[in-house]
Amino acid sequence: MKRLAGLSALALIITHTSGCGWIYGEDGYFRDRGSDYLTARQTAPMQLPANVESKRLDPLLPVPQQVATSTAEGEYEVPRPQPLAVRADASEFSLQKSGESRWVVAQRVPAEVWPVARQFFEDNGFRIADERPQTGEFNTAWQRFDELSASMARRLSSRVSGVAPDAETRVRVRIEPGVQRNTSEIFVVSAERPAGSSADVAFTSRSGNPSLDAALLDEMLVSMARSAEQGGSVSLLAARDFDAPNRVSLSEDGNGNPVLNLGADFDRAWSGIGRSLEMADVRIDDLNRTLGVYYINLAEGAQTKDEEPGFFSRLWGSEPTKEEIDARAERYQVRLTPVGDSVQVTVEKDLNTIAPADVARRVLGLIQENLG
Repeated sequence: MKRLAGLSALALIITHTSGCGWIYGEDGYFRDRGSDYLTARQTAPMQLPANVESKRLDPLLPVPQQVATSTAEGEYEVPRPQPLAVRADASEFSLQKSGESRWVVAQRVPAEVWPVARQFFEDNGFRIADERPQTGEFNTAWQRFDELSASMARRLSSRVSGVAPDAETRVRVRIEPGVQRNTSEIFVVSAERPAGSSADVAFTSRSGNPSLDAALLDEMLVSMARSAEQGGSVSLLAARDFDAPNRVSLSEDGNGNPVLNLGADFDRAWSGIGRSLEMADVRIDDLNRTLGVYYINLAEGAQTKDEEPGFFSRLWGSEPTKEEIDARAERYQVRLTPVGDSVQVTVEKDLNTIAPADVARRVLGLIQENLG
């Protein structure tokens, strides 16, 4: 029935566009009115009653006096407006502020941000002292400004105040999963010590020199935006290394229900589970990071970004409707529960019902296969 309705609608459209000049022709209802102004005639000004006070009204869009000709004939095609120059990656990286805190938000997963942020510091003369990709942190070595690249040293010296010329500085960079899915937040904190000192000054939650941190964030933001314009790429191995847990084991709880145990903190586990479900072609209908739940539909494949059915798909009825999707849906919940220094992953039918053992084992098996 739906296919018949689509054929009827298409036949009606073709009939009206091919043989009905009364709609789109010169005298049709939807005729082109682009040249109507050529036949317009000026009329006498509107007269007001004598007892009414009038105020001069200047035209908002006056007609220019120097017109090439007022007797133009024939069709005039109204020029189409010029397209706006919109850059798709204009907002891929942005600087956020809250009080004295500043950080960079990236519309990318942490695994993609990590190599770009690290490369920025290496390219500008910073030496990486230690790094922990699994937790999203790396520290630079103690260095003076004059040990950095000439351009970076010049820019920092002009912007940063309160740093002695021979003082040494090191930086800690932390990359965390953002509040929204597939985003990252980048934090920079610096530490300083006097020249010649060998003291290992610890990083604190609040930087001793906010102007230095702000300058580094600004420079990194510009560098990352430039890298995005040039089409920087990230290997799949780097993505797996970033949020892959130290250990993964599939077992059963005391009631015999399948449980996937991840040796990772919640942030890494959350990122890894989301990536694994997408790689396993599992549809994620919704998610709630606060509750630690992914809402999945096993009857549909993974949804691509900006997925929209085309016009003819809707017309012919080949694209399933919401009612059809709901009728065949196999909806479950993948729940992450922190337990000590690890995370347990279970599959539920709803908040009060455990999923059948075979379904839970299949979903957790797919996750395990794509986490490594």
